[in-house]
Amino acid sequence: MKLTIIEARKRLSELVHQVKREGDLRVQITVHGNVAAELRGCTPDPPPGAAAKRLRELMADFPTHRGRKRNTSEQINQHLYGKTQE
Repeated sequence: MKLTIIEARKRLSELVHQVKREGDLRVQITVHGNVAAELRGCTPDPPPGAAAKRLRELMADFPTHRGRKRNTSEQINQHLYGKTQE
């Protein structure tokens, strides 16, 4: 739906309620015939802890480590700067 800024001002309260009801509705607001803004519903915030839960799920899918474990921090200078010539 496209509306001029004047029409959008007059109907702002109605438009906000309509966008809230119809989640996928987008209202484009035009100024001198050009779209300047868009009014659309926002996505609900995820429940607390959702990101940590998803991270744990992703980590569970990683394969288990095989082979010798290496301490990366001890080799970081060699990795970044190459072998040092002594």
